[in-house]
Amino acid sequence: MIDQSRIQNLIQSGEGLNLEFKKSRDKLNQDVYQTICAFLNRYGGTLLLGVHDSGRITGIDPRAVAQIKKDFVTTINNPQKIHPPAYLSVEEVQVQEQTVLHVYVPESSQVHRCNGRIYDRNEDGDLDITDHTRLVSELYARKQATYSENKVYPYAGLDDLRPDLIDKCRRLAGVWRDGHPWLDMDDMELIKSAQLYQTDPETGKSGLNLAGILLLGNDQVILSAVPHHRTDLILRKVNLDRYDDRDLVRTNLIESYERIMAFVQKHLPDPFHLEGTDRISIRDAIFREVASNILIHREYRNAFPAKLIIERGQVRTENSNKPHGFGVLDPSTFTPYPKNPVIGAFFREIHRADELGSGMRNMMRYGKAYGGEDPQMIEGDVFRIIVKVPEYGSFEEQDGKKDSGEVTGEVTGEVTGEVQRLVQSIRGEMSRAEIQREMKLKHEDYFREAYLMPALNSGLIEMTIPDKPRSSKQKYRLTSKGYDLLNKMKYNSPKL
Repeated sequence: MIDQSRIQNLIQSGEGLNLEFKKSRDKLNQDVYQTICAFLNRYGGTLLLGVHDSGRITGIDPRAVAQIKKDFVTTINNPQKIHPPAYLSVEEVQVQEQTVLHVYVPESSQVHRCNGRIYDRNEDGDLDITDHTRLVSELYARKQATYSENKVYPYAGLDDLRPDLIDKCRRLAGVWRDGHPWLDMDDMELIKSAQLYQTDPETGKSGLNLAGILLLGNDQVILSAVPHHRTDLILRKVNLDRYDDRDLVRTNLIESYERIMAFVQKHLPDPFHLEGTDRISIRDAIFREVASNILIHREYRNAFPAKLIIERGQVRTENSNKPHGFGVLDPSTFTPYPKNPVIGAFFREIHRADELGSGMRNMMRYGKAYGGEDPQMIEGDVFRIIVKVPEYGSFEEQDGKKDSGEVTGEVTGEVTGEVQRLVQSIRGEMSRAEIQREMKLKHEDYFREAYLMPALNSGLIEMTIPDKPRSSKQKYRLTSKGYDLLNKMKYNSPKL
C-alpha cells in the first residue's frame, strides 16, 4: 500500500524521466495512455492522477474516482489501445484531503504501441518515434538484449509445444475470466497473442522465444534451449548432510509450479486460519508467491540452479537474478521490477500469479501469522527468500485436532484437505454454485483457487462441458480417480 508521505516526496521531486503528473479531475486526460506506452518502452515510471503539471495537488473528483479507475483498467487491457496489452493496477491515496490515483508502470520486455504509434520517454515527456527508423530499431535491440526471455529460436515452432498444455492453459484462463479471448483462438493465435512467438529484429527470422519454450515446450526442446534448466526441491530436517526427500524438476514452468506447490503441501503444515468467516490456507497464499517468484523472476541465462529447501523452522529459496539493488528488501519502500514480463503476464492470465507487487504483499501479510516472523527477501546476483514456518504438532486446530489440510499419504498422496472436502461434497453432477453452497463457502475466488482448480488439475473431478469452461450450464462430477479417492477416504476413516 502506497502511503501519503511517499506520494508527497514524489510530487516534490517533480516530473522527469520516470514520473508524470496528470490533472484528470473528472476524467482521464487523452494523453495518459501515450505516457503509459512510453514508460513501458523506456525504464518504467510512476503516473500520478490528480496532480497538476506544476505539482499542485488538485485531486480527483470523489464522484469520478470509481469510473476513472474502471476506464483505466479496461482500456489498458484493450489491445486496440495498448498493444501488447499491459496489466497495471491503480491505487487510491489520500493526500492533503484530496484523492490521488497512483499507477506504477514497470519496464516491459516488449515494444508497445498506443493507437498504433510507438512512444518513448525523454526528460521532456513522451516522444512519438514511430517514423524514426533508427530509434525504433535501437528500442527493439535494447529490449532483445536486456530480457533473455525474448531470445528467438527460429528452429522452434508449434510442433515443439505440448498441445495438451496449451489447451490446459486456455481452459484455466477461461475459468478465471468470462469470455477470455484465448477461448476462441487456435494454438498459434494463442501463443502469438501471449507474445511467445516473435520475429528477431536483427535477423528477420521468426520462431518461439525463450518464454514460449519454457512455458509450453516439451522437455526435449526446453533442455535443448536451456540445458541447465532445473528447480531443486529439497526436504532436509533429519539427514542434514543429504536430504530426506527431493524432487528435481526439469520440465515446463506450468508443471514446475504445480510440483513446487505439491512438494510444499506434502511437507509443510497448514494451520487453521480464519479470514472473516471463511477458512483460508495461509500456507498456500505464501508459497503461491514463493513458487511464482522462483519461476517468473529467474535469470534463465545463468546456469545457477534454483532451489527450494525445507528445513526445521524455515524454508529457503535461491534463484539466479539480475539485481536492481543489493541487500534485504524493505516492503514499505520496495518498487517491484519485472525480470521476465512475458512469463509473468502469462502466469497472471492463468491465475498462477498476482499483479506485480501484490503477491509480495500477500506473502508479508500472512508470513508472521504462519511462522511467527516476517519473511525476508534478499536482492543480489542470487535472489533469496527466507520464510519461517511452523512444525507439525506446533499448532492445534479447533476441537483440539490437528489441521486436516495434510492427509495420510497412503490414502490420498498429495491431495490437500480442501480437495478432500470437495470430493466428499459432490453428488452426481453439480454446478459450481451448488458445490459451494453444499460446502458452506461464501467467497467464489477462494473456492476456485483452493478447492475447484486443484481438484480439476489433479483429475479428481471433470467438467460436463469441457469445451466451454464458462458455460452457464457447466457442471462438475467425480472422475474414476475421484471415486477411488472417495472410497479410500471412507475405508480409512476412523470407525465410531
